[in-house]
Amino acid sequence: MVSTPASRRAVFRRLAQTSFYAWPAYTDSPLYDRSSTDGLAEDVHILASVWFDHDAHESVEGFVCHWPLAYVEFDAHDRYAGHTRYDMESLFRAFLIKALHGWAHETALVTHLENYPDLRQRLDFQTVPDQSTLWRTWQYRFTNDLREFVATAARTILVKADTAGVAVPREPERTRSRRGQSDHDDAPAEDRTPLEWTSELTDHVAQIIRPVFSLDRGRGCEIHENAFWDLQTYLGLHENLAANEGARSFAVDSTRERTPLGHNHRARIRDLSVDRIREMYRTAASRLVDRTADTREFFRAGSIAIDTTEADPFTGDRTGHEAEIIGTKEQTDEYAYQWATVQLVGDSVPLVLDVRPVRKGDTRLEIVEDLLDSAMDLVSVDRVLMDREFDSQHILEAIADRGLTYVVPKRMQTSEKAQAKRLLQRDQDRYTTDRKLHLGNNEWHETTLQYRRKQNSNRTDYGQYAVFMTNASPGAIADYGKRWDIERGYKSIKRFMAATTSKNFVLRFFYFAFACLLYSIWRAVDLLVQVELSGGYEREPVVTAQNTLTLLRKETGIG
Repeated sequence: MVSTPASRRAVFRRLAQTSFYAWPAYTDSPLYDRSSTDGLAEDVHILASVWFDHDAHESVEGFVCHWPLAYVEFDAHDRYAGHTRYDMESLFRAFLIKALHGWAHETALVTHLENYPDLRQRLDFQTVPDQSTLWRTWQYRFTNDLREFVATAARTILVKADTAGVAVPREPERTRSRRGQSDHDDAPAEDRTPLEWTSELTDHVAQIIRPVFSLDRGRGCEIHENAFWDLQTYLGLHENLAANEGARSFAVDSTRERTPLGHNHRARIRDLSVDRIREMYRTAASRLVDRTADTREFFRAGSIAIDTTEADPFTGDRTGHEAEIIGTKEQTDEYAYQWATVQLVGDSVPLVLDVRPVRKGDTRLEIVEDLLDSAMDLVSVDRVLMDREFDSQHILEAIADRGLTYVVPKRMQTSEKAQAKRLLQRDQDRYTTDRKLHLGNNEWHETTLQYRRKQNSNRTDYGQYAVFMTNASPGAIADYGKRWDIERGYKSIKRFMAATTSKNFVLRFFYFAFACLLYSIWRAVDLLVQVELSGGYEREPVVTAQNTLTLLRKETGIG
């Protein structure tokens, strides 16, 4: 199949209608303009991901020909003055095709264009440039920045096409080509230390994430907007550090001339909305997924866990905030703010894909559907793991309706307790049975129950057994242990949260969401470092959170 006007419209409609696709990048960030190759790098990442996801798009050369570049200011990268025979856009596309094929010399590109006149016409060449013209263009006309971007764009296109199952002319490199290397970067990979790799990759990831966040303050502000995000990172580096005290320390430690005061920082964050915070977070998560998905060790199809967590118990007066400071998960007489997340677990890097607050009246079904849809927009999901808090036939049906499998423990009701007692009498460790769960209106959800005897249980009754539900084979229940990744993640995330006694819901939620982002940056950098050092990925981090966040602090101009 080849691309058609309808297939191309479908791609750009999806880009326009999906909030976390900031495309083109220059329209969404003041850090980029129409000539910025860093902005173009973001654009090709996003466009190639969506383009090759369409069944009609099965050619990398087709992507090059139809990539909209009219908005790009190539003049900034053109070192020739005056009239020239061939325009920069056509030459850029031609050299991108050369890079996709991995040809070392221009002669191969000339031959290819001569053999495929239709391709020449789509590149808008009236005649095929000769070898000397192409050589001079690459050596003298293109800037160094544009030449480096051609290599970056080609690698991105190859990776995205290969990931989507599209035939590619050569095997793409699955680790990033390093730009702007320092002196120690000339050393062979095996001679570089984990801290050197961590420093470089932390800087790289920070550049991906930073453009996502915006306070919408307008132009002409004396304090640079990045200073606010730098301060928030600074707060995350120190446990139990509040904004006022942290801002004073930040002003001393930072190399910035102007930094925000604590009350100004909090006021700017309170001006955000929950929806805006979630939109920025999802965009950042999308960029982290795109970057880590370039490695073979990132498993795009895998398991996710959905869960809720809570802040420390709230002991003050919650009058007027009863919908936000709600009961705890353990159903005690205490109250707390609650948040929900969806996270990759199992064999993948444990990124937090989305976050949301939990308010009074939010149903578990609403929470699961919301987070599940966000996760499926970012990665290929095949299994959902949740604890018994989500034991609901309607939730299980919603997961199954999306073509996914689940493993969820079941609360033991009268029938389950009776069955467990019978198993105990027979000294039987496991028992599997099918069950229909009533959905209402004479509709049923079919699931499989498996009773499993707990090891080393102190109980002498039915409590020796746990009951799990799954719509996969009973063997899938062994995957339930992966769910603990999200619990371990919460312990780290809460270490990265700034301290506050404020009852402002937006401020509280932002502190939690930003902590989730710091955690995800740490785990993404750890994956990339492991791949660079050993070519593989082990779940146990080789890079500490403190190392990553300290380097992130240096990257933001602190210390």
